This record gives sequence, structure tokens and C-alpha cells, in this order.
Amino acid sequence: MKEKLLIPSFNKSSVGLLIIALVVGGISAQATGLLNTPSGGYLVCVNPKTQVVTHPGTSTCPKGSKKLVLGAQGVTGTNGITGAAGIAGIDGAPGKNGNTLWSGVKDPEITVGIPGDMFINATTNTLFGPKNLDESWSAGVSMVGPKGATGVAGATGATGATGVAGATGPQGAAGATGGTGATGGTGATGGTGAAGSNASLTCAQGGTCIVGNTGPGGGIVFYVQTATAAAPWRYLEAAPTTWAADADPLIIWCNATTGWLKLVSTGVPAIAVSTGSAIGAGFSNTRAMLGTCAGGAANAAVSYNGGGKSDWFLPSINELREIYSQKGIVGVALTAYWSSSEGDVNTGAYIYAFDADVAGMELKSTDFRVRPIRAF
Repeated sequence: MKEKLLIPSFNKSSVGLLIIALVVGGISAQATGLLNTPSGGYLVCVNPKTQVVTHPGTSTCPKGSKKLVLGAQGVTGTNGITGAAGIAGIDGAPGKNGNTLWSGVKDPEITVGIPGDMFINATTNTLFGPKNLDESWSAGVSMVGPKGATGVAGATGATGATGVAGATGPQGAAGATGGTGATGGTGATGGTGAAGSNASLTCAQGGTCIVGNTGPGGGIVFYVQTATAAAPWRYLEAAPTTWAADADPLIIWCNATTGWLKLVSTGVPAIAVSTGSAIGAGFSNTRAMLGTCAGGAANAAVSYNGGGKSDWFLPSINELREIYSQKGIVGVALTAYWSSSEGDVNTGAYIYAFDADVAGMELKSTDFRVRPIRAF
């Protein structure tokens, strides 16, 4: 493509006019020239003689034409000098160390501690923390674990040795001898009466007794010793079923429930030696109980005065066993009865269960039935 322009010379002014002419003349729209220089410019060829501008399809111009590169990119300039490094900023103050453990007698207030701290309420054993970043305390956690299960009861320890018997107290001074009374006159000798016979007397009147008879105290005879027995008595009778308003009442053994009975001879408590279990021991057992107990089974037994007799007592464990053997005659409830025999621990005494025919030890503070007996 050729266009004729008036170009007197190649100076800056003429180049500018040439560019304007190319734009106005539609060269940009119609040209198929090539951006073919290393700097990316647009090449046109100008013939200074004919003033004709051509757009070559190659990077070269015809002979006699001048090259004119439009929009060529300039040479890249050298890099500028790097600026000086800026001054380092001042270090900030170190933060607070949030690992302090506080304690007090109440829950922590918001003013106590800093984030990360812990707090212990020494009154409730509650742990709080770590403290939150917003200065609040989280809910506390109890440091006390649940109560453990109750352990099994330990075995009963062996019975301790019997203590040494206390010394016998000094004998009291003999009282003054009373004056001799005047001798009375001799009465007339009475006539000799006919020989009497016990065979005509009943058991209650002092005659011979057998099991089941009514004794002098109005009770039922339940035990008979042989005629040659060495005891100062031969028979045992049990109070009748009507001996108390509440027949065979339920009573504790003794109001003193946690100690051994006192010895009758010294008044000092002894370890399981104050009472016996044999037939014939009930009377002395009861006297030992009365030396310690202000109330209980022995006190109820001696308060009975059936038949005008004041020698009723609480039976020993073996005397209770004899009552059991005659239970149908004596008339007892099929339940447990207190004996006067103390147990082998200071809190217990022996009972006899008439419903099971067995003896056993129970706490002195427990209620069981009572039936008094007497010997004659």
C-alpha cells in the first residue's frame, strides 16, 4: 500500500506530521504492517524522493526508503539505588505471666488475678480457672471426691485376760455387847404331843414337793433336787403367769448397758466373773445385778412378793433351761427370756429362746421377757 505525503525532511516536526497523516488517512485501520522490531515498534518505510510511505510485510524496507519505527519501546533504564533500611520499632513491655495459683475462703472476684491464673476456695475445696481472657472466672470444680463405701466390720478381738481379784477389805469393828436380859421364870412343862408327819402337809405348807406342785410362794415347782443334795434348798418354783399386770413383761437387762457388773464383795466391776450359769447361781447373780443396775430385769424380778415371799430372783441361764424343759407346766411364751448370767463381753447377757431351745447372748439394752423364780 502506498500513500504520498509531503515530507520535506526527517525532523521531529515532520515525524509528528507523518503520524497524524497516518491516523487521519486510515493507515492504522487498513495497514497490515508488522510489529517486527525487537523493541516492539511499528515499522513503515518512507521514500524521501517520492514522499511515498509504505507498510512492509517484513522487517526490512525497499532500497532507497528510510525506516521509520512508530511506538518503539525505549531501552530499559538501570535500577535505582535501594533505600536505607528503616529504624526498628521499640519492643513492647512484656505481658503478665498468667500462671499464679491464688487461694481464699470464698469464691474469687473478677479483680483477683489475671488470665491464666488459678484459684482455690479453701473453705469448699473448689478449684477455679484458668481465668478467661475477658477477666471472668469460669465455674469452679470440686476437688473433693465422692464418699467411699463403708468398709466391712472387723472381726471381734480376743477376750482379754481376767484381771487380778481385788484385796478383801478390812473387817469392821465388832459392835458393843448388849446387856444380858433378866432371866424369865420357868414355865410349866407341857404334855408330850403325838408324833406329827410331813405326809399330811402340802408342798405349799412345807411338805414334800414334786414338779408341777404349787410352792409356798404360789408359783409352779419346776425343779427338784435329790434329798441328799448339799444345797441349802431343794426346790425351785417359777412365778405364776399372773405375777405381773402385763404377764412376763418385756424389759431391758440393765440400765447400765456398757460395763461389767460390780463384784458384791468389793463393789468394783470385774470381767465376766460376777455371775454364774449353773443351777443355783440365779440368786447370787441377781444380787450382783442389783449392785450395778438401778433398773432392769433383776429389779423387776425382786420387786415381786408372791406368797408374801421377798426372795424372788432372776434365773441363771441353766435354770431357764430347766423352765424350758417344763414349759407346758410352768406356762411360758414361746419367745426369748432374760437370764441373770452376764455375757462374755461387757455389753451383753444371756437369753434362752423357748421357741428354738437355744441359748444366746444379746445386748443388755434389748427388751426380752422376764419370769422370776425362788428357791426353798
